[in-house]
Amino acid sequence: MARYSEWLLRRRFRLVVVLLIQCALVLTCVGLTVYAASRVQERQVRDAMTERVLAVATSLAELDQVRDSIGEGDAEEQLQPVAELIRQASGVDYVVISDAEGIRITHPEPDRRGLPVSTDPEGVLAGETFVGTEEGTLGRTLRAKVPVYRDGVVIGAASVGVLESEITEDLRSSLDAMVPWVLLAVVVGLVGAAGVSGAIGFRVRRLEAENAELDEQRRLTRALREQTHEFRTRIHAVYGLVEGGEIDAALDYLGELAPITGSAGGGDDGAVEDPRLRAVLGEIGAEYRSQGGRVEIDPLTSTSAGTLGDDDLSLVANLVRNATEAAGPGGHVVVLVHADEFGTEVAVGDDGPGLEAEMMAAVMEHGYSTKTSGATAPRGVGLAVVRQIVRDRGGEIELGRSSRGGALFTVRLPASRVGPGGQDRS
Repeated sequence: MARYSEWLLRRRFRLVVVLLIQCALVLTCVGLTVYAASRVQERQVRDAMTERVLAVATSLAELDQVRDSIGEGDAEEQLQPVAELIRQASGVDYVVISDAEGIRITHPEPDRRGLPVSTDPEGVLAGETFVGTEEGTLGRTLRAKVPVYRDGVVIGAASVGVLESEITEDLRSSLDAMVPWVLLAVVVGLVGAAGVSGAIGFRVRRLEAENAELDEQRRLTRALREQTHEFRTRIHAVYGLVEGGEIDAALDYLGELAPITGSAGGGDDGAVEDPRLRAVLGEIGAEYRSQGGRVEIDPLTSTSAGTLGDDDLSLVANLVRNATEAAGPGGHVVVLVHADEFGTEVAVGDDGPGLEAEMMAAVMEHGYSTKTSGATAPRGVGLAVVRQIVRDRGGEIELGRSSRGGALFTVRLPASRVGPGGQDRS
């Protein structure tokens, strides 16, 4: 149980790390995209504002009323209404018209009229057009200055500007409009990352299960090969003794290989008609009785000679031994075997600690056990042999809880085409 829990925690930790990495990538990509979009948006806002102030200043400098009024005594009265109208219509913050000396004729603030402009006018009065950001009487502004010509001579300048704070506010409004889309992108990205992480986790779990099953099959194959080789060697030895007429020596040799402790006793094996099954259960029952335990044969057991093949006997023996080991000394194991021409059904239950729900799947998949005190350990060949027989025969195996509180293994196998002695039943 401890190893299984540790494996489960490691697997979940890996999945969490993968999910966190994917979420970090999503947030990083969205963040970089938002940064790039904000820079592009800022550039677009600033370019649009630059074009506006330049277009307004150019149009103002080309007005005949502006050209004719500069230098006249009533220039302020003629031009201030025009400048104010243009300022409101174009959405700029100020429109200033100045004369050839750099003296303001118009200005949004009346007390600024008649005073020199706040920035050097020499360049524009020399015929140059200026577009840029400067500090003025209203604050820092993006402005355009265009010379005003009359008969080919610069007679003044038209200056149009927008406060930088207004540009910043326009940019903020544009970015605020992006927020819902950014949040949607983050949510979709995180959900997608979680989905991908889940798919990867599912695939990893499948690969781990397949690898574990493959390792189990390889281990089982090696163990069975070694057992088969050893079994054949011993059979050859017994055959040689019997062939030579040394029956007593053969029996002594068999006794050394598998000491016979006697029958199960208590009449439990009386319902078993198959002599080989009766011998197998009798031997296991006698061994377990020496530990204070009991192997009980369910009265509904029904077998007849010749219906059980070698793999049936192997399956029963492994299930019963597994149950005695799970129940421990002094335990109680109940065995039910029903075999006929249609197939075999085996149910083995014990009164051991049983298996928790999460461990049942692990036992079926990987062959874990609770034999050692509080820790999980491999079952060796036992349940691996059972699973192999069930798989080869096309049967099914179920794991549940017995009436005594322990584990209950139920196996159903179709009839084997090869009976005892290798005879084909078909």
